[in-house]
Amino acid sequence: MWIFRIISAVIFLTSIVLSVPLGFDVGGRTCGLAFSLSLATFYFLYSVLRLATPDQSRFRYALVRAIGLTQWIILPSLLIWSLNRFSVDADNSGGWVERTFSGKRAQDTSFREWIFGPDGLVEALTIGTWDKLLRWSTPVFQLVEGFCSLLVIQAAGQITRWLVNRGGRSDSWMIGLLVMSASIISSSVYFLWRVMQFPQIGNVDATLIGITITCAVFLGAWGIGSGKGNPVESSLLFAYIVLCIYQIFTDYQPSHPLDPMPPPPQAADFPPFPPIIMASYTTLIHVLSTLPSTIHGSFNFVMAALSTITPSVIISLAYRFFVLYASTRIIPAVRESGARALSQEASLEDSDGAGQMLGLLSWFSPSILITVYTSLLMQHFASTSGEGGGGEWWTSQGGDAGGNLWRWINVAGTMALYALELYLGGEDDGTLTGHWKAD
Repeated sequence: MWIFRIISAVIFLTSIVLSVPLGFDVGGRTCGLAFSLSLATFYFLYSVLRLATPDQSRFRYALVRAIGLTQWIILPSLLIWSLNRFSVDADNSGGWVERTFSGKRAQDTSFREWIFGPDGLVEALTIGTWDKLLRWSTPVFQLVEGFCSLLVIQAAGQITRWLVNRGGRSDSWMIGLLVMSASIISSSVYFLWRVMQFPQIGNVDATLIGITITCAVFLGAWGIGSGKGNPVESSLLFAYIVLCIYQIFTDYQPSHPLDPMPPPPQAADFPPFPPIIMASYTTLIHVLSTLPSTIHGSFNFVMAALSTITPSVIISLAYRFFVLYASTRIIPAVRESGARALSQEASLEDSDGAGQMLGLLSWFSPSILITVYTSLLMQHFASTSGEGGGGEWWTSQGGDAGGNLWRWINVAGTMALYALELYLGGEDDGTLTGHWKAD
């Protein structure tokens, strides 16, 4: 049933979001990379198995069901294996290249151990290749996010234009969309004000922000004035530019910073609630204190995992996957059948190559999710190390002290592509809604 699919997807996302940063935080950089690589490999092979075996095969059904049911055991097992094998200790503080090719390998007793043993050549090449792949894929993911965001913005603009021009309640739609656009702009301005309160904003940063916001406002006004855009497109473009600026200059501090210890509260003359409520509260606390230690340990584990995640990474992951998924629905709608294709997922049975490629990528979505999430975490750790935000442990274990260059390139590229679309596009270019029925 669809309800079980939704529950399974939520559990999968929660487990991935909690476990991957926990591997980095507890075991170190190499442990996190090894855990994410093992997860991506497992789900890649699982997807290949589902693709390679026919739907009518009983063996396929039994094997896929068995692996699907045991993945909740495989995931913590891989985490425990990574923590046990790759955790940082006193003798394992260098990078993978140093551990493999330096004199630290002198204690190996055989050539086999040097190749296949702990910190051996095979281990170094796999984790090192995964590390390089994630570093090089960061610009690709960033630019794809900008392109897909622009695609979603233009699709939203065409759909809202169709709603206003189709007749009927066009005035109501126009007023509602104007209110929505104004709300988006107001919220964006508020978050822009929050960005300007960050302590690390300097003169150069303020200049770049001013130039970016000016260009975004100019592009929005150009689109509305020329009739090639509308207020919804302009407000969404402005909101995306502000989101990029917020991701660039966010302080990357923990979700709940430590506050000074408050003074002990003074005993009140009267209880804050009636006695029956206070007695019930005391009874509830006593019952909770008698729960098994396993439940308390599980609760502490979840809270520790949540403390390793910053809101900026979760927001970036959620937004990136939203625009990627929306693009898989918009591209077939533009190429083929308009509104009908928006309600259909791309599959390998599609007639065009783009739909088949999107359908193939959808089969490997778990591995793509893990790759994108790990790349975001590495970008976050590199930014904190480069800006002196308490991320020195990342560079001490072989990580790069990166910056936000590709975020700025994405912002400039997105606005340049939108300006080119306004310059070359025609007025009321209903590519998506051109063959929708209008009453």
